[in-house]
Amino acid sequence: MLAQKSVVAFLLLLFSLLLLYFMSLSTKLKWLIAGVILIVLLPFSASQGPAYESYMEVSTLVGIYIAMALGLNIVVGLAGLLDLGFVAFFAVGAYTYGIFATNQAANFMPFGTYPLSGESFWFFIIAGCLLAALFGILLGIPVLRVKGDYLAIVTLGFGEIIRIVFNNLDKPINITNGAMGLSSVTPPSIFGINLVYPSQFYYVVLVILAAVIFIVRRFEYSKVGRSWKAVRENEIAAQAMGIHLVRTKLLAFAIGASFSGMMGVVFAAKQTFVDPTSFTLLESITILVMVILGGMGSVPGVILGAAVVTILNLQVLTELTDWFNQLSLNGVISIPDALSPAKMQRFIFGGLLILFALYRSQGLLPAKQPTFDLKELKEEAEEEIQPVISTTEKNVNL
Repeated sequence: MLAQKSVVAFLLLLFSLLLLYFMSLSTKLKWLIAGVILIVLLPFSASQGPAYESYMEVSTLVGIYIAMALGLNIVVGLAGLLDLGFVAFFAVGAYTYGIFATNQAANFMPFGTYPLSGESFWFFIIAGCLLAALFGILLGIPVLRVKGDYLAIVTLGFGEIIRIVFNNLDKPINITNGAMGLSSVTPPSIFGINLVYPSQFYYVVLVILAAVIFIVRRFEYSKVGRSWKAVRENEIAAQAMGIHLVRTKLLAFAIGASFSGMMGVVFAAKQTFVDPTSFTLLESITILVMVILGGMGSVPGVILGAAVVTILNLQVLTELTDWFNQLSLNGVISIPDALSPAKMQRFIFGGLLILFALYRSQGLLPAKQPTFDLKELKEEAEEEIQPVISTTEKNVNL
């Protein structure tokens, strides 16, 4: 019953934010109302206890995936560079904190005491961001001249290479503990208070997410953002206009990767466990689906897409599966093993995505394209050129 209430709460949250998006209010007022909903209403809309922490766990994961989807949106949606290995940067951030927040660092660091204290978490947020950005540049350099399907293959390979490296980096020096993963990761702390509950991590994620959204919006309407869009539409034309293709692409890879790296650090601290199975190709595909479903190049669309996919996977379909299983156990319905809800969950999810693709091919909230009134443009052009024509006629008459 509590799980059903949380599903309803999340669906109402999505509906309220979507309604807010379409209301005729100023942008600042919309963000203010959204902030009140996320800071006050969402955390206090459920009773305390294990069910509350489960509810906040999903809310925290929604924020983490939104930040990663916004990072991938820079690469795919704005710059037009297909990346199928984006989860690699998430892994870089997670292992950056995980190694130093456990005893693993003592295996190769000749100085210092490990694991580091929880206060180091805030430093590793920046370190994970910068290291992931560096890996984004390292990925971008060899793929600068690759496009389309070949770019997808190269980035896919990069994502798998990173996962395999972390999986095998336990010899000759045990750095990542291999397939066994890193356990007992030190939780972050602030003012002497250890952050161990999802409800506490929720506010950490919310602050980082607010910064990510602000940065993305600033970039979107800046000279850099316009350069990304120009490269996406036509590289040759962009280069002819003086846009530096190499710098523009590398910047997209670096900034997109940095957001994923930050959330990787948060993920490692929240889970207190990191292993290579958390960073598979399926994760990269899921994040890409969030971007496409929401609307490539659209910040509100990507936020909605990430929220919808995460809530569908972790709440709606999970609760639906549990409900059908309960009916089957009570003898109300008989479900063949091959069609058990647990096995059909991915099938249902895929079917929903196909429906979205058929009826909302541009995404749930597609990016707004500039529109032009040809008649108005023609009239403006005639008004501007008329003085020139008059001057020319006078000169001819003289």
